Order: sequence, then structure tokens, then C-alpha cells
Amino acid sequence: MGNVGQGLTLAALLTGLMTGCAAEEAEPDGASGASAKTSAKVAQRGGSIGASGSACELPVTFDIAEFWKAKAVDAEEATGATGDLADLADAFLRQGPVTMACEVDAKPAGKIGFLRVWTGEPGDSDARAVLEAFVAAEQGASGARYSTLKAGDITGTEVEYVTTSELLEETKQEHALAVTTPEGPVVLHLGGMDTAEHRAMLPAYELAKSTLHTTAD
Repeated sequence: MGNVGQGLTLAALLTGLMTGCAAEEAEPDGASGASAKTSAKVAQRGGSIGASGSACELPVTFDIAEFWKAKAVDAEEATGATGDLADLADAFLRQGPVTMACEVDAKPAGKIGFLRVWTGEPGDSDARAVLEAFVAAEQGASGARYSTLKAGDITGTEVEYVTTSELLEETKQEHALAVTTPEGPVVLHLGGMDTAEHRAMLPAYELAKSTLHTTAD
């Protein structure tokens, strides 16, 4: 796995995370949310991550959209700082039972947002429980709609929800999915600067979801 020092200083990482996450909370928008999901198409493939030797080595593999750039996140190194900076790092890099392990940046493709991968320790929790805890840990999350997910060779849970940012006085859509693997749970989360950017990036999320496989033997 890469580390923050190889491409992102801790300050730069936190700046990016704050930009990507600050407005990720909203009021339910059932009709528009459903139409956005059903109209989403699968993006053109640009590569694959998760396997040994890829940009992010993970318990799962999946394809990423053309021009999107993946970078591993070393949460342990980032949270090795002291004082307030360490608290900020921990707040942004850990959510519920999982820790950020990889982020796939949409900026090279002309969009503002990330597809982030979070991983956890092996345990007895199923995918639904992991995902519910992940959403519950996100400030301002509401209107969560869960559904069973069949992704590649694994079954998991998917959620569509909204978040509301009191600071920005804005709401926006979120999508996430969770699966369990022998190495622990994995959460894929698609955020975005706002709902418009989020919807524009849904094809990349659909590509990742449709090509998801475990890396276990």
C-alpha cells in the first residue's frame, strides 16, 4: 500500500478529504434519486485496482473509470501525527467500523469527487450491519434506502442516502455498498462536490460495482 508521503502530505490529504466530504449530507429526494440511479450507465474502463501490484492492494478488485486516478491511503501513517492534526486525520480516515484504504480521484476525468474504498477487520458483522454503521457515523446522513447487492462473485448490501451540510447549507446524494471478505469488510463510497457532480460520476460507481470480485484465493 502506498503512503501519504509518496503523493499526499497529511495536510493535502485532509484538505482533499474536507473538500470531498464537507457537503456529503442531505434530505431524502426519492423521485430524483431513483431516476438518477436507473439512468446511470457504466463508464468506460480505464484500469483495475485491488490486485497485488496495483495502485491500491485491497481485499477486492474492481475496474475504475477511464482517466480516474487511484491512490492508496496509509491511514496509520496519517494518524501518526500529534495534536489536533491527528484528531482531524482520524475523523476523516475512519468512519464507523472501517478505515480509508484507497481513493480514486475523478479530477483527471474533469469531475470533482472521489470513489473511496474503506476496509475493516475480519469479524462476525454482515455487510448490512457494516454499511448501517458506516452511514450512522456520517454526520448529517438521512433517508437511507438499503437493498441487497449481487456484485460479481459476492453478495452484499447497497445504500442510497443524502447528507446535509449545516456549514454549507446544502444537501447532496451519496451511494455506498458493502461486502464481506475473508480479510474483512469492504465499503465503496461515492461522494462528490454536490448532487450534480455525484450523478455525473455514477457511471464510474456502476462500473466498479459490476466488476467487483474478491482477491482471496
